[in-house]
Amino acid sequence: MVEILAIATIIAPVTSGLVQALKGAVKLNKRYIPLMAVIVGTAIGAAAFFIEASLGERLWAGGISGLASVGLFELGKIRREEKEDHIK
Repeated sequence: MVEILAIATIIAPVTSGLVQALKGAVKLNKRYIPLMAVIVGTAIGAAAFFIEASLGERLWAGGISGLASVGLFELGKIRREEKEDHIK
């Protein structure tokens, strides 16, 4: 389990960047963004052959990284909105 979380930690920033790029390129309803993040994260996890883990572990790590990337983005967005409200 620790290995899966370590892999997810490494993959999460990459997943977040790809999801942000896809959001800019494709018009998608905002409620489907977490699903898209999980799919992108799972794909990155499956493609991470350089990591010494089974395919199942890489897929789990990718899914977790997708959910983590959405959480990281939302946390940053909330902090930015609070900062903008404070400036006003």
